[in-house]
Amino acid sequence: MLIIGIAGGTGSGKTSVARSIMDKMGNNDAVLISQDSYYLDHAELTMEEREQINYDHPNAFDNELLLKHLSALRSGQSVDIPVYDFTVHARSTATELVEPKQVVLVEGLHVLSDENLRSGLDIKVFVDTDADIRILRRVVRDIQERGRSLQSVVDQYMMTVKPMHDAFIEPSKKHADIIIPEGAENQIGISMLTTLTDRYRKHGKL
Repeated sequence: MLIIGIAGGTGSGKTSVARSIMDKMGNNDAVLISQDSYYLDHAELTMEEREQINYDHPNAFDNELLLKHLSALRSGQSVDIPVYDFTVHARSTATELVEPKQVVLVEGLHVLSDENLRSGLDIKVFVDTDADIRILRRVVRDIQERGRSLQSVVDQYMMTVKPMHDAFIEPSKKHADIIIPEGAENQIGISMLTTLTDRYRKHGKL
């Protein structure tokens, strides 16, 4: 099994990069896991309390569970990953069954920030996109998909998103094996990753 970690700032295009690779490989050979599914559950808190949590800090994620699931997949076992509901800042009662595939793609803000998580990856990728583009994508996504107001998106960006990007995400770029500027629009970068995954599928090694 080949596990590829894809990190990058909010709105950088890391999910689009992962999906582009998935489209080229097909669902029979690859599976995509989002680190967002592994936000720690705070259902015991009130909605107002949950809204005050810094969701952009590395400690906001249950990386221990994510690593446990990656280890299980590598050993050929299926896993039930959490389903996170961003509208209420808590995990749903539902889970998603993920079965082992030749290639596992893991995308998320802090995939490269955590040393233990990095150790579970075979290829480490960082998607590097201009900050202006990233914030515009963030605004559109949070308003259209997550029910946020414009003011709440701006407040969160200034209070946690940008500071956490500067403190943790940008520095994690140094751990990347491959840096892809401009996300899925970089077809050369996508082709390079696809070539690596094809080589692994055919020969069992990079």
